[in-house]
Amino acid sequence: MHELVAEVWRSEFLESVHHGSVVALDGAGGVAFAVGQPDAAMFPRSSNKPLQATAMVRAGLDLDGELLALACASHSGEPFHIDGVRRILAGAGRTEEDLRCTEGLPIGERALHGYLARGGAATPLYMNCSGKHAAMIATCVRNGWPVETYLRPEHPLQRAIRDTVEDLAAERVAAVGVDGCGAPLFALTLTGLARAFGRLAASAGDGAEGRVASAMRAHPEWVGGTGRDVTSLMRAVPGAVAKDGAEGVYAVGLPSGAAVALKIADGSGRARPVVAAAALARLGVPAESLGELATAPVLGHGEPVGAVRATI
Repeated sequence: MHELVAEVWRSEFLESVHHGSVVALDGAGGVAFAVGQPDAAMFPRSSNKPLQATAMVRAGLDLDGELLALACASHSGEPFHIDGVRRILAGAGRTEEDLRCTEGLPIGERALHGYLARGGAATPLYMNCSGKHAAMIATCVRNGWPVETYLRPEHPLQRAIRDTVEDLAAERVAAVGVDGCGAPLFALTLTGLARAFGRLAASAGDGAEGRVASAMRAHPEWVGGTGRDVTSLMRAVPGAVAKDGAEGVYAVGLPSGAAVALKIADGSGRARPVVAAAALARLGVPAESLGELATAPVLGHGEPVGAVRATI
């Protein structure tokens, strides 16, 4: 059902392949092209975060700029990310003790090495979803909702998030699971996910969608971090709103309302940005804007000896 979307070449030898599904929508919301099974339900994982943040802004979350971008983030755990999480919590009169996300370590290589060298251990604060969880707590405080139970699917916050996800995707949630961070996870089709990102990226002004899109565009390093491909993509492609997700998911919206969403079937992250770049190129994004995102080097003894290449 999935189709071949990327090949891994080493020393002019085809070493591995990746299958997956991809959908691209034009500015009117029509399907520009599709590969695999874009209308099958899947878990978007962290690609849902901008949709969750939009729901929180609709519910009164009073964040903008880099802190709103951090609410959409799978951050690398760099010092400025951690400081930002603490600022969100402090603004709500709360502390990191209120975080209910899973314990974690920085996911940025440099940040991880520095943190471990200082004797750091896994904590909820350093989990890559802690910005989203801090924003969830702040939204609860704003509305007088219970904080201790904010992760329960029946909580008013999670019901509001589900309603917004369904509104932006223009489809019903197909299943509810538990994400790696402990938050409820809402399943969509790739087409629905792309539709939601197209709406976000085409939004302007001070509405919830426009505020989220503006924050992500202005502060891409807060959405990912140093050396992260999602940060590089938003810097490289004017007006793009992008979010990576675990298990090989990627979603990108463009200011025209066009959008791309994809899932690598085996869950690998290495083919994800390469396939996203190929899909954006097919939508007309100039190759010079995509630059290094179009291929990923395969290393031998520390030197490039091949590449991951999209086949779509």
